[in-house]
Order: sequence, then C-alpha cells, then structure tokens
Amino acid sequence: MYLLAHDEKARGPYDRSRTGLLVRAAVLVELVLRGRLVETGGGSVAVAGTGSTGDPVLDGVLREAPGHSWKQLVRRHSGRTLTAVEDRLAELGLLTVESSRLRLGGRRVTVSDRATPRAVRDRVSAVLHGDAPVHEVPVADAALAALAAAGKDRSVLSRQDARELRARIDACTGRLGDLAPGLEKAVRGLSMTMIAAQGGMGGS
Repeated sequence: MYLLAHDEKARGPYDRSRTGLLVRAAVLVELVLRGRLVETGGGSVAVAGTGSTGDPVLDGVLREAPGHSWKQLVRRHSGRTLTAVEDRLAELGLLTVESSRLRLGGRRVTVSDRATPRAVRDRVSAVLHGDAPVHEVPVADAALAALAAAGKDRSVLSRQDARELRARIDACTGRLGDLAPGLEKAVRGLSMTMIAAQGGMGGS
C-alpha cells in the first residue's frame, strides 16, 4: 500500500495523512489474513494467537488492537504507523529515507528500484480494469484495489474510472466482508475518516 501511494516526484507519499490511514487499514487487512485479528460480536476486534508475527510494524498494531473497533484502529496512530512502515521498508532495502526540514513530515523518501512500485500499480490496475471475476481475485489484491479507490489514487484510477468501475470497486471492497464485516464497513467509511483527519480529528 505504501509503494502504491508513493509519489516519486514528491519523494514521499502523495498525502501523508491520507496515506497513513490507507497503510494502517492495509496492516489490519494483513493481520486478519494471518489470523491474528478476528471480529467478535458487535464488530469489536480481538487478538487471536500469541507470539510475534515476525514483523515489527504488524506487532506494534497488534499490541494496540484490544478494546478498539475497526474504525478506531484505522485512525489510531496512523501517522506513527506510516513512519514505522517507511523505516521497515528502508531496513529491507526498498527505500532510502532522508531527513528534510523543508518537507511536511520531515522526510524525503526514495524508492530503491522504480520497477517495484510500478509492479504494484500494474497488479492493482489489473484487478480494477481486468475481466476476471472479483471473487476469483486474491483477497489481498482486492483489498489493495479497494484501498486505492478509497484513497483516490489517480496512479491506478482516474476520476472517470472511479465512476465507470464503481460496481467492480464495490465488489473488491465487499471481499473484505468475507474477512470481517466491520473491517469492510471501516474501509467504506475511509473517505469520511480522511476528511475528519484533515480537519484535525484523526488519530496520528
């Protein structure tokens, strides 16, 4: 999700606040796919299993999960999670992160291999523009497509595409309901969450 939102010219996410929420939602999807977060009655979230996931970003979000709803977890510390994802990708050699006093967020980020984000965009674009039935698309790819649409990522989805592909986007978002209905609802509400965050109401 981070690579999808990265803007090469801007040397960082096209919008840090928006991208923080998208990355945070993507982390929650990953934890559900790994069976570490489950939805209980009333849409609340519970942790399943014990021990580390092997990834410090996932472990950090997992520790915060008990006692919160999906919507709260998307908003909670989203800015901190975004920074943690950048640091983790830098450790893996996928990014170079430099301090910047001139940039909001204080960072300039360069992707080590330009082909990497291009491959992610091609993958998501294939889901959104392809002919394969959405129910046959891997859930992780459908989730990325749904998040890209929620974040209005124009690198894979123009305004016209967003209108013409509304039913396919809706179907991709619906795949999240197979994992956790509350998570699907939280992703469907991301647009309003982003507006609230830009107004100073979002958790960061």
